Amino acid sequence: MNSVLISGFLIILFIVSMILLFLLRKIDFEFKTLIDSQERTERGLRDEMAKNRVELMQQLINLTQMNEQKLENMRNTIEEKLRLLQEDNSQKLEEMRKTVDEKLHSTLEKRLGESFKLVSERLELVHKGLGEMQALATGVGDLKRVLTNIKTRGMWGEVQLGVLLEQVLTPEQYARNVATKEGSRENVEFAIKLPGRDNKMVWLPIDSKFPIEDYERLIEAQEKANPSLVEDLGKILENRIKAEAKNIRDKYIDPPNTTDFGIMFLPIEGLYAEVLKRPGLCDFLQREYRIVVAGPTTISAFLNSLQMGFRTLAIEKRASEVWNLLAGVKTEFGKFGELLDKTHKKLQEASITIEDAARKSRTIERKLKDVQVIPLVEKES
Repeated sequence: MNSVLISGFLIILFIVSMILLFLLRKIDFEFKTLIDSQERTERGLRDEMAKNRVELMQQLINLTQMNEQKLENMRNTIEEKLRLLQEDNSQKLEEMRKTVDEKLHSTLEKRLGESFKLVSERLELVHKGLGEMQALATGVGDLKRVLTNIKTRGMWGEVQLGVLLEQVLTPEQYARNVATKEGSRENVEFAIKLPGRDNKMVWLPIDSKFPIEDYERLIEAQEKANPSLVEDLGKILENRIKAEAKNIRDKYIDPPNTTDFGIMFLPIEGLYAEVLKRPGLCDFLQREYRIVVAGPTTISAFLNSLQMGFRTLAIEKRASEVWNLLAGVKTEFGKFGELLDKTHKKLQEASITIEDAARKSRTIERKLKDVQVIPLVEKES
């Protein structure tokens, strides 16, 4: 029994071995066939690639020759176009040059003509200005001679002060050449009218002073930068101002006919500033001589403040009249209020009457509406 099984197993193993051998031979044959097919395919591909390479090289050569020909044609065309363009530009540039030359020539002639005309006009103006400068120099010399004359210089300061007073005050508020001191024949240049006690008028004297010689010498010393001379001339100017202030006090101040102070008007701002710079001078003049120093700017401010004071006094004088007028207006306004109350009552009564009439009107309308509806109801039935 075992030998039979072994024999059967060996037979089966032999059969399997034969089958495997057959399969191996078949696979080896197919593998060789596949290798031959692959080699043939590779040889075909190499041949095809070589053929394509040759064709591609030929195409590249043809394309290169064609591009070189086209480039040569394009170069020739561009050169021809550039030559034509250069010729055209040269021609146009020549035309532009001729036009510009003509324009420049005409413009240059025109500008030169205008410039010569302008120069001649300016020379005429310069000649005219020189004539005016000579006339101005003559006028300055005349003004200097006028200011050198003491009387004329005083008149100039007086005229300037008069102009300032006319600009601010009314003619009724000041007077010219007034003897403000009782028993004196000395007249002050200007005096402002101020209200006093018991409706009595009080004068405020204003006198102009113009010590131009002392001031000019001081300015010259300051320009030369000479401190000692400046100090000496400053003291001279200070003494001159003190003397003029004493003169105004003695001639024109007389309380209660005048105020207890006067005003010294200096017609130049530089002179006024120089007086203010002297230490303690203005305080000394106010304390000792009761004199207030003023320049063109300060006198204007002072006069404006006086004008406001005059307006305040006028308002105070009219205050009683205004009060009486307001009292009358108050009485009339009370009567007007009563009249308004009566009118209001009448309007309320009229409003009530109108409301009653409106209610009656609505009642009548409702009744008339019922009258109109009745025929319609009968017709429908």
